[in-house]
Amino acid sequence: MSSEIIVVKGNNTLAGDVNVSGAKNSALKLMAASLLGQGASTIHNVPVISDIEIMSEVLERLGAVIERSGHSLRVDTSQVDRCETPYELVSKMRASISVLGPLIGRFGKAHVAMPGGCQIGARKIDMHLVGLEALGVEFDVDHGVLVAHTPNGLRGTHVMLEFPSVGATENLLMAAVVAEGTTFIENAACEPEIEDLANMLNAMGAQVTGAGTSQIEVVGVPLSAMHPCEHTTVGDRIEAGTFLAGGALTGGPVAVHGIDPAYLRMAIMKLRAMGCAVETGADWIRVSRAGDLTCTDIQTLPHPGFPTDLQAQFMLLAAVAEGTSVITENVFENRFMFAAELMRMGADITIDDHHALIRGVAGLQGAPVSSTDLRAGAALVLAGVVADGETRVHHIEHIDRGYEDYVGKLSRLGADVARVSAADAR
Repeated sequence: MSSEIIVVKGNNTLAGDVNVSGAKNSALKLMAASLLGQGASTIHNVPVISDIEIMSEVLERLGAVIERSGHSLRVDTSQVDRCETPYELVSKMRASISVLGPLIGRFGKAHVAMPGGCQIGARKIDMHLVGLEALGVEFDVDHGVLVAHTPNGLRGTHVMLEFPSVGATENLLMAAVVAEGTTFIENAACEPEIEDLANMLNAMGAQVTGAGTSQIEVVGVPLSAMHPCEHTTVGDRIEAGTFLAGGALTGGPVAVHGIDPAYLRMAIMKLRAMGCAVETGADWIRVSRAGDLTCTDIQTLPHPGFPTDLQAQFMLLAAVAEGTSVITENVFENRFMFAAELMRMGADITIDDHHALIRGVAGLQGAPVSSTDLRAGAALVLAGVVADGETRVHHIEHIDRGYEDYVGKLSRLGADVARVSAADAR
């Protein structure tokens, strides 16, 4: 993947319809949850992306058998007999820490290497550990590996999260469903992906209520009561938001299908504030723009606030909007690395700690740029669509982590974009 680059020739055109893939951030955790089913679960609407491949390898190393048919995965965990995940896989992807909760729930122990992933912030796992410790888990760190065990079993308790961490909420959920007694998770993450995970856990025999709100109640059931299930992953709201930003950038109209508009309420509000017309249906959103983009202020917050995963895409919009916008990043401290790449294309951006001051410019110029993380990479390709001349986006392995057929979908919307060998592009 890293031997390729994406070449974009500016043509200021994105219009049409695009189908959103299943949510990366949901599918990965659903795969982890299948460990609790102790049998063959089928998960539909799973995107074809590299992160899913890595999670598949993680589960296969544990003893699972995984078969893909189109966008459906059959995950058979009946023969899983290991609870140690390999460093060479876990270090590639932070989401692999999500096997910690279900492994503890199934075996009462786990050996999980410390996670890796995008370099967009510290993203410590302290809250995961504190919450699981409250359930009765004891931890040691042995040469970069988390060693977890439950000397007295898992027991329900009241957990107050310091911050509504998605990962911590998910790991707590997957351990608490088989803990003895009732667990209350307060200040829980409210993201749609949490609700999706809870729905699958309930289909497997768990008793979870309140998912999608800040207070989740989990009535523990015996591990023997958990069973395989069939579940369909929700649409990817970040992919949808990315294509909507592309439509706003060029004028559209661009319609995304397969997404609940309620998942993107704040992003839709900001698109309208920037001068776009937005229409919604039961499972689609359409954006168009006749006049100029106008400035707005954005601050990223946990759901239902503005998602940090759409910050780069909206920084791009602000970069070519009339007036001055301020973006405040409250979630990941290093996410403004993207700004330096956008400035190579002519954007006027000043960074001050976790604030970005963006003064709109008349246009961007094509340039060689590098993806600094998954969402930044996607935004840089969009920038190339409206830039004058040719843009070459390097390190596109980041994009492949979370966007299925990104170049193909953009091409079908009218973009002049292609993946080429880095060697051939010289």
